[in-house]
Amino acid sequence: MTQLMIVDDEAHVVERLATLVPWEQLGITAVHKAFSASEALEKLHENPIDVVITDIRMPVMTGLELSAIIGTKWKKTRCILLSGHADFQYAKEALHQGAAGYLLKPVTDEELLDTVSQVLQKLKAEWEQIISQERAARTLRENLPQMRAGLLNELLQGRRFTEADLQDKMAMLRVPDFKGSSFWSMLVRLEEPFHSYDSRSLALVEYAVGNIAEELFAPQFELWHGKEAHDYLVFLIKLGSNLQEDANIGDEVEISHSLERTAAQLQTAIHANLKGFATILISRKGVFPDDLPILYNNTLSMLRRRIGAEQDMILTFAEEQLEGTEIRSVPALYELPTLAQLLDAGQWSTAYKRLERMMGELKEKSGDLQEHLLEVYFYIASAASYYAHKNGRSLSELIGPTFDKLVQGIPHRSFQQLHNWSIDLLNRLKSENEDDARNSRTKLIAEVQQFVEQHLSTDISLLAISEHVFMHPVYISKIYKLETGENLSEYIHRKRMEKATHMLLHTQEKIYEISSRIGYQRAHSFINVFKKHTGLTPQEYRDKYG
Repeated sequence: MTQLMIVDDEAHVVERLATLVPWEQLGITAVHKAFSASEALEKLHENPIDVVITDIRMPVMTGLELSAIIGTKWKKTRCILLSGHADFQYAKEALHQGAAGYLLKPVTDEELLDTVSQVLQKLKAEWEQIISQERAARTLRENLPQMRAGLLNELLQGRRFTEADLQDKMAMLRVPDFKGSSFWSMLVRLEEPFHSYDSRSLALVEYAVGNIAEELFAPQFELWHGKEAHDYLVFLIKLGSNLQEDANIGDEVEISHSLERTAAQLQTAIHANLKGFATILISRKGVFPDDLPILYNNTLSMLRRRIGAEQDMILTFAEEQLEGTEIRSVPALYELPTLAQLLDAGQWSTAYKRLERMMGELKEKSGDLQEHLLEVYFYIASAASYYAHKNGRSLSELIGPTFDKLVQGIPHRSFQQLHNWSIDLLNRLKSENEDDARNSRTKLIAEVQQFVEQHLSTDISLLAISEHVFMHPVYISKIYKLETGENLSEYIHRKRMEKATHMLLHTQEKIYEISSRIGYQRAHSFINVFKKHTGLTPQEYRDKYG
């Protein structure tokens, strides 16, 4: 959808160019009209306009000044300048301001169409270059390591993807195909003297460790590595695609020994080549992707419980048997995005689904139900408090009587109580959010309308309104249209015409005085606009209805 705007303080020029030139020949689907530079800026805030055709000589703000602003704020909008003065200085200044074209009045339709066509072709070529597959592929290649690490970190933190989506992401990032494969995770904690390195030097060391590991583990194993939330290096390891994984004990033992030997070689290489120490932990075997968060968290637990502050150690889970009575967490609580993040982003549907999954997992915890009831209860209460406080509200104010139950601790006495309380809490937060949004929009519309009515005598701009209400112009424009069904520029125009008709019928002020009172610097511009609005000139309107 290609959009064009014509800007001139002479209404008849705007109307002729907008209605008589066959713009549809160029694939232009919308032609906007503006009768001043400020009105043009408003429409630019409201619409994705590709080409602006503007007169140079206009009151208050010239076409050159308008072109300069457009070049700064709307870098993909092109300006064509019109002037009735055959002055080379105008042409030079226009080109200096970044104008895409310069034409002398009177301009023929053919000249105008030809110039706009050339501008659109250049604009299309620029967009094709931006989105070209070659450029996108180059950018992807340059950022592959960071993107691979980012996806791995999301999976470690428990983020869920559909099977198809995860496969697409991994294929795009050229990650080894782990789908349904057995794998091991390896955690590498870099130690002395790396702790004292600056960020750049440490990044180089981490890059080197990744390369060394890839070299040592190949070809028997394939790796996917990154850096996790605690600044440890983490590697996913699977048997190479050219090897067959056998299920007999002998092979399992040999694979385990091979992993240990290679990890020891990695540790030695870090000593010899990077002059530092590292602790390495290798997990039990799991199946990708379901077991990944569990194995990762178990590895962190082993690091904390079995190694602590000791340095330059190697530990494999074959050496460590977890007690069968260990209490497991409720996985859905700690997946990304967290419940607090979902509330903060207003993703209510996903928040409800997450809550139901938490409750489903909680219901399966029969042995240590009270422990898990407390865990889930505090997690939900914390997310609700975070949401309330971040929005400048107290939780008691936001959820009303439910807050008393939270303080008393009643909801966590049974599964059903906690479930009912959680749903009720989420319902109240969502309802309050919707009420706040409605009230906020109603208040915004009232503020905007009051400002417009108080400043009709000035050259009202969307920017001036946005500065008054401290909100982004695009947001104001869209919300106003959404709530009232009318464009803000249409509302301003309508209020000006209403005031003009009132003054024509109830005052003796002259036409030029009325023109000035409603924001038109030139009486003839007001006369043209008024006639277009009512079908009569201001004097004809006064004579007929006065």
